[in-house]
Amino acid sequence: MGFVDEAKFFVKAGDGGNGCVSFRREKYVPRGGPNGGDGGKGGDVYLVADPNLRSLIDFRYRSHFKAEAGIRGQGSDMHGRSGKDSILRVPLGSVIKDAETDEVLVDLTEPEQTFLAAEGGKGGLGNARFATSTNRAPRKATPGKPGEERWLKIELKLLADVGLIGLPNAGKSTLLSKLSAANPKIAPYPFTTLEPQLGVLHFKYTEPCIIADIPGLIEGAHEGIGLGHQFLRHIERTSILLHLIDASTPDDEPVRDYRTLAQELGAYNQELLDRKHLIVLNKIDLIDDERLAEVKDQFVALGTKVLTISAEDGTGLDPLKELLGELLEEQRAEGRDDLPGK
Repeated sequence: MGFVDEAKFFVKAGDGGNGCVSFRREKYVPRGGPNGGDGGKGGDVYLVADPNLRSLIDFRYRSHFKAEAGIRGQGSDMHGRSGKDSILRVPLGSVIKDAETDEVLVDLTEPEQTFLAAEGGKGGLGNARFATSTNRAPRKATPGKPGEERWLKIELKLLADVGLIGLPNAGKSTLLSKLSAANPKIAPYPFTTLEPQLGVLHFKYTEPCIIADIPGLIEGAHEGIGLGHQFLRHIERTSILLHLIDASTPDDEPVRDYRTLAQELGAYNQELLDRKHLIVLNKIDLIDDERLAEVKDQFVALGTKVLTISAEDGTGLDPLKELLGELLEEQRAEGRDDLPGK
């Protein structure tokens, strides 16, 4: 199943049913009077956040959603039935916008959170509603009101605790597969990951967390270069950003790679620079101790601390898991509800 994280779709609520013009026609009941019933209300269109959905794939095959119209009224004071609502289940983390103005209408961040996307039209009034002392036989009824209709945009921002970011071929997919039960595609060439991947990291003494692997960023990603720009929105909700740096590159490339990541994050959303950042040097199994010490010193000169791992052979993964658990516990204890969508 493909990953889709944005779509445009049309919603149409049901029209209200028309009111009825009718009069009693019964034996031994002279001048029976009006008894036309009201029309039923049109069905509404609702969006409901579903934590079990991870993609907007359903919107790739269907873009028009309509609720049922209300039933017209009938004689004998019989009101029409209301139309059935249309319920659209969307992934948790969906942002709903007006397609014309791009105004954000709602951010669905809570399970089963519901948004009224289009309201059904009211049913028309039957002629029984218009009977008065001076007009005992009204021949007037009103039509049902049309239901709301509009085009909407939906954008998905994955809800994850930790976001894995790095340049292509930094080893993010391998790391995700070692930290969780996720099974992303892994290959020795850039841009292996073409869509965000999620995994669950379990701890011994604290709640599990969700990790999102974002496809590799490159310089200029915030301007639409490469693949990462399509998915930068998915790290907006993460509380911890894990920079995965390839330590096996020559000279000062590891530091330059880190600076490229930081530059792209800030250019996309300056607020991302205020998140908790972890710098992790990967592929240490490919270099000797002398080169590793040299790379670590380059980051120390920047005033940053680094962790060293080999996602391939598992070196350093236990300390990384322990640190992630501690940081998440600290944030949960502090009640970190200030992040967008948290």
